[in-house]
Amino acid sequence: MQTFSKNERLTGKKSFEELVEKGNFLNSFPLHIKWLGVERAGKTQVAFAVPKRIFKRAVDRNKLKRRMRESYRLNKKILEHVLDNEKTKLAILFVYTSKTAESYAKIETAVVNSLNKILKKLNPV
Repeated sequence: MQTFSKNERLTGKKSFEELVEKGNFLNSFPLHIKWLGVERAGKTQVAFAVPKRIFKRAVDRNKLKRRMRESYRLNKKILEHVLDNEKTKLAILFVYTSKTAESYAKIETAVVNSLNKILKKLNPV
């Protein structure tokens, strides 16, 4: 069973600042992804953001964050198989950048593509 537990959520001001300042980025429409390999125990930590400036209503922002969370939860195994053996864990921030609310299928495709791109950058073979 795949879950998205509390210890998998990226929290804390220091963690976000470090990720934004030092993190690598990539784009996979409709998402902008910041990620950083950090040495820490535990699991890969993830955060999701939808700008208030683009989506004024909280209902819309929350719906998009739910779609991103669910697509990550179902596809996080892409990274887990590789990262289980290493000491490096990832901090990832998914930022929704489209001006319109995209379907779940498009968001899931973007999440899968971005996880694969991160994997290729971590293990260039």
